Amino acid sequence: MPDPTGGHTAEAGAVTKLLRDWREGDPRALELLTPIIYDDLMRLARARLKSEARQCTLQPTALVHESYLRLAAEAKLPVESRAHFYAIAAKIMRRVLIDYARKRRAQKRGAGLRVTLRTGMEIEDVRNPDSVELDDALKRLAEFDARKSQAIELKYFGGLTTADIAVALGVSVATVGRELRLGQAWLHRELARASA
Repeated sequence: MPDPTGGHTAEAGAVTKLLRDWREGDPRALELLTPIIYDDLMRLARARLKSEARQCTLQPTALVHESYLRLAAEAKLPVESRAHFYAIAAKIMRRVLIDYARKRRAQKRGAGLRVTLRTGMEIEDVRNPDSVELDDALKRLAEFDARKSQAIELKYFGGLTTADIAVALGVSVATVGRELRLGQAWLHRELARASA
């Protein structure tokens, strides 16, 4: 998947300026920002849903539109940079997917959106957890190590690179790599225990 936060420095600077203008309450900034970020959000959604094609009826366009509506509804979104924006977008996409999975689970006793962790993370050798199980596990991880949980969320739901996660979390690339490995190992053990 192409890096959603990559691109030309001039474009990245323009996006950051528009995000800051939006944060400061300029509604026109959102109008100018929308066509720029839409393609990036579509790439994120396609990548996130690609492995879910057989289990999920949610389309990338629907995921992007719902995520965008939630983003746009945020008054004075506290965005500092382009990487920070994609971190927020990843969190919102996660919420949309979890809400969708919970709704489907309620409709079909026990059936949920099945999630595979195929973004360079090696958790799929445990049975594929559904998104509700994954969300619950990430919440448990966040209780004692919020940074590991955030790093996994940004990688898995946001498709961010290690470098972009480092910028979003304000840590080094090496720290992000370590957090992803340790968080992944914890999730692997936790999801295996839950499936036993």
